[in-house]
Amino acid sequence: MKIDLNLFTVFEAIYSEGSLTRAAARLNLTQPAISHALGRLRDRLDDPLFIRHGHKMRPTPLAQNLLPEIQSALAQLNQALQHAHGFDPALANKTFTVAMRDVIEATLLPPLVSQLNQLGPNISVASVTMERKNLDAKLASGEWDFAVDVLRPSPASIKQQKLIEDELVVLRRTHQTNKGTMSQEDYLNAQHIVVSSRPSGPSLVDYSLSALGLKRDIALRCQHYFAACQVVASSDYWLTMPKRYAHILAENFDHIELIELPFAASSVDVYLYWHATHDNDASSKWFRGFLQDIKLS
Repeated sequence: MKIDLNLFTVFEAIYSEGSLTRAAARLNLTQPAISHALGRLRDRLDDPLFIRHGHKMRPTPLAQNLLPEIQSALAQLNQALQHAHGFDPALANKTFTVAMRDVIEATLLPPLVSQLNQLGPNISVASVTMERKNLDAKLASGEWDFAVDVLRPSPASIKQQKLIEDELVVLRRTHQTNKGTMSQEDYLNAQHIVVSSRPSGPSLVDYSLSALGLKRDIALRCQHYFAACQVVASSDYWLTMPKRYAHILAENFDHIELIELPFAASSVDVYLYWHATHDNDASSKWFRGFLQDIKLS
């Protein structure tokens, strides 16, 4: 049974609006045209589909059963057309699913939301938990559109681009005697906090120290930087962490200072990952460009 696809667009509009008049306005059609289209669909499906109750059109059980499939089909068709003709963020209705850690969430999401609202009012972002061991599979399956993480080895099917440049710094309670200054000896003599979900093992800064033949004193391991900052604010422990997130957290505490590391350490740049099958997808290309152009505070 062949059915004009435009009839399903009319069906979805009537269902969503609950009114022939509002459906006509939404589709920029006349009410007689909407009524005619509904009549054709009723004949094809041998069901009234919508029954008038007062000023509202109520869907029949068949219409209720049809709605999810019709909405899904229209969404797929719209996506296919966007892929063929480009992606207009001002008109698009789309959700991008992005996996990231809480550190990156705090750094990236505030400017992302602010700038995204100006470009794509109907575009939303779903930030989900980063599972590094499943990153490749989640991107390949389409469950994630993107992942944001530090540099990692990836197969050829996973594409990447640098998103945020960052470095490690030290947070400590403000010292009145040597405020703003720190030697390598000071760093090695201090007691340190490591933030990690693992119960043991070196961190990135420990690898850098080991390459110099040095070692620091780890007095505490915890899971979150905010908790670590609370400890720093009430103790003499020092915390080494990414600079951008350090600036965000330091604003929540009095008498905490941020100091550059007194030795060379590996950068903690952040990368964007996506699957090669979406490399030429118009919406994916737009979002990658948008993320690349975000102005971080």
